[in-house]
Amino acid sequence: MQFDYTAVGHVTIDVMEDGSRRAGGTAFYGALQAARLGCRTLIVTRGVPAEIEELLEPYAVEVELAIEPAGETTTLQTSGSGAARKQHVLAWAGPIAAGPALDTAILHLAPVARETPVSWRGAAGFVGLTPQGLARDWTMPGGEMSIAAPASPPGIRRRGARSPSPPLRGRPTATAPAPISACDALVVNELELAGCGELAADARAAGAVVLVTAGPAPIRILLPDGSQLELAVPNLEDAVDDLGAGDVFAAAFFIAL
Repeated sequence: MQFDYTAVGHVTIDVMEDGSRRAGGTAFYGALQAARLGCRTLIVTRGVPAEIEELLEPYAVEVELAIEPAGETTTLQTSGSGAARKQHVLAWAGPIAAGPALDTAILHLAPVARETPVSWRGAAGFVGLTPQGLARDWTMPGGEMSIAAPASPPGIRRRGARSPSPPLRGRPTATAPAPISACDALVVNELELAGCGELAADARAAGAVVLVTAGPAPIRILLPDGSQLELAVPNLEDAVDDLGAGDVFAAAFFIAL
């Protein structure tokens, strides 16, 4: 494979409470974790190339970039932490075009704002999905992101499945279609199950491993055979920042599998 790990999703500009701006997005955090676990890593994203390249310049020796040009880069005003975190959409780069050519051992579909392409070309040995970005709704400009159950859940199928579930029908302004993809594993936060629960159930029924995180509470691993594992989370007494923690965890989980 050309790459060990490819993450597909928006690299975001996160505007923090103190006004500082930093790189964000599941694709960024997941890819950086993969690189630091020894993987040759690629991020496929969309936005203003110069902005994204400047944001990721400190990590240029760790990850490679493929940027689809857009008029703006997805920008999120971020405040709070954990379950109290709020994000407002200041700019949206739009959906990544269908059919990117990929050659990767691990493909991480990493949407943050309904941008994931509905298909791709090439080879992916293992496909992991972090679906929270498929169930996010907002209004422009400056609308707060929220999680809501879609009217028709995104389709997920494993290789060889005969008929995937139908894709999402119409969504509010500033949303993109969800992918129909072969999925080997799915990682979702407990708080996101309102929007992703049916998708997770479909993925599990089709043979995928589903992992549900819950902050400091135990992790649940839902296996395709209907059984469930529970793992305690080590206690961190002096946590500094949990932004991107779930993304980093998902990348490590996909690589471990």
